[in-house]
Amino acid sequence: MEFSLSSEQQALVDTAARFARDRLAPGYRMREKAGRIEREIVREMGGLGFLGPELPELIGGMGIDCVTSGLLLEQIAYGDFNVAYVNLLTSLCGQIVSTYSRSQEAREWLGKVVAGEKLIAIALTEPSAGSDAARLKLRATRDGRDFVLSGEKTSISMATQADVAVVFARTGLEEERARGISAFLVPLGQTGITRTSFDDVGTRPVGRGSIFFDGVRVPQDMMLGDEGQGFVQVMQGFDYSRALIGLQCLAVARASLDESWRYTQEREAFGKPIGEFQGVTFPLAEAETYYEACRALCLRALWLKDQGQPHTAEAAMCKWWAPKLSCEIIHQCLLTHGHGGYGGDYPFGQRYRDVLGLQIGDGMANIMKSIIARRMVSSPRA
Repeated sequence: MEFSLSSEQQALVDTAARFARDRLAPGYRMREKAGRIEREIVREMGGLGFLGPELPELIGGMGIDCVTSGLLLEQIAYGDFNVAYVNLLTSLCGQIVSTYSRSQEAREWLGKVVAGEKLIAIALTEPSAGSDAARLKLRATRDGRDFVLSGEKTSISMATQADVAVVFARTGLEEERARGISAFLVPLGQTGITRTSFDDVGTRPVGRGSIFFDGVRVPQDMMLGDEGQGFVQVMQGFDYSRALIGLQCLAVARASLDESWRYTQEREAFGKPIGEFQGVTFPLAEAETYYEACRALCLRALWLKDQGQPHTAEAAMCKWWAPKLSCEIIHQCLLTHGHGGYGGDYPFGQRYRDVLGLQIGDGMANIMKSIIARRMVSSPRA
């Protein structure tokens, strides 16, 4: 397992770091107030190859490894945690569409998403189906060569901004649970689709909300994968996104730590920099240790994916630990800055609220721990 970068990989990461520093970081708090991510920013990221870089070159990606893709997302999140959702959703949905698409129309949509011309969402959660994701009720009823979708999706990231979505719908009986669910690529600008937004504590630019489908017709060739197998086939993609989420959250912790270490050299108390007091530096030193351990876990999960090896348990570890740890680190960095850190002049409050959402989204901590436990019980290590 080797994480040293080639000159080509390092050049990509450096480009992403400059983009994050110069284009994203200055607008982080402005985007929260606006509640949107500028399309110009998305197009720039597409033009630089930051969206779905691990996808095949045939559809606009660069065909790079997943570790490098994760490192690019990490740099984007360092500048703006919320903008990194665009990278995350493009990689997650992009792998689903590129692997299971049946039509040229679906592939054309994906090409536009990778180019930054369109935004994509994944619509899985429903009012009665959160952690129990196989309990979906949104129906997709066959009508000739089309399916007609009726129902609600809720808690969908990019619900108010996305142009197209990977939508999971029930094509079989409810008692079939996961085996009766299919996936479709659905353009969101058509008749019968309405959307609402949530007044969230954080991640406001992501535009989480509900999407309602009222007799929406979808051609059968926009189905992704086999009928009744969408849930089973596509859920494997979440192992990848959970490792990416880990790096997304840790990037915000990294930014907070960098600012705090600088602050310990600038701020003086009792006639010397506060960095000379162990009570100030030891908590940051502990945070550095945990940060490095968690980041190595995330990179290992991505490395396992690149090697074609199982990584479900490792991805679940990334998903429950990294958001929790990042919140703890941001909290400590806020305290390190004293009364100033509690004010709006620093971004710690917004960062904490933003990262907190990923202790919920894409699977709660106890669900992730259940996944880990099942894997260990079924195949314990020697």
